[in-house]
Amino acid sequence: MFAVERLIDLALEEDIGTGDITTEAIVPEDAMGEGIVITREEGIVPAGFSVARRVFEKLDKDVVFSPLVKEGEALALNTRILHLQGRMRALLTGERTALNFMQRLCGIATHVRAFGRGMEGSDITLVDTRKTTPGWRVLEKYAVRVGGAANHRMGLYDGVLIKDNHIAAAGGVASAVEAVRRRVSHLVKIEVEAETLEEADQAADAGADVILLDNMDADMIREAVRRIGGRSLVEVSGMVTQEKIKVLSLAGVHIISAGALTHQARAVDLSMRIAPPGKLRPEWAT
Repeated sequence: MFAVERLIDLALEEDIGTGDITTEAIVPEDAMGEGIVITREEGIVPAGFSVARRVFEKLDKDVVFSPLVKEGEALALNTRILHLQGRMRALLTGERTALNFMQRLCGIATHVRAFGRGMEGSDITLVDTRKTTPGWRVLEKYAVRVGGAANHRMGLYDGVLIKDNHIAAAGGVASAVEAVRRRVSHLVKIEVEAETLEEADQAADAGADVILLDNMDADMIREAVRRIGGRSLVEVSGMVTQEKIKVLSLAGVHIISAGALTHQARAVDLSMRIAPPGKLRPEWAT
């Protein structure tokens, strides 16, 4: 995807600038090498292989890039997840940029997997939001899928979500829904955010396909679901904890959206070891 290609180019330009002065001073241009990427934490869910591959391919078109595990599986400490062969300069110069991408994406996938454990056995779909790092949205939402959750809308262009400020601008829920319905195709679903039980009533009466209950406590959610009465899908966002998920499942909620899937994920610890061909030491990983 073009956006990801641009992001990789920017990341390499940021790091390399006019040249890798350390590597170029030490390593002959024709020297070959190999490398491995290793997990340094328990339970890491790997993601980002395709991005790391493109980092090294931009530096050495002949690099041999070999994932050793599948994306989406939880891994033990000190697991070798990736093997590379190519020009030593390319491996050294691309190391940090490739790891930065992978550590962030593995971190999101790992965080999503842990968050989703509380939903095992329920029929609720866990989705992300637009609370993503600018420029990284495609990648971060991909990592959410690797972690086992689903994506909400990608941006403002591919889904209708009438929020509180839209309602204020339109003068009410019904007028906002009607204005959107006149504008968009009949194939586009309309979602309405409701902060009160009255707004949930109005959204259901207006024929909203999905009603987003925002920052409601469990009792309000149960009452809102009762009032909606199956006329719309019910999504919940805000104040969602793993402890609250079982309550939401019993209440009849269909979807949980959580910005925390991306904005609260931390990068995980990965390490890359590089050596001349055949010189990678076995003690660097189990």
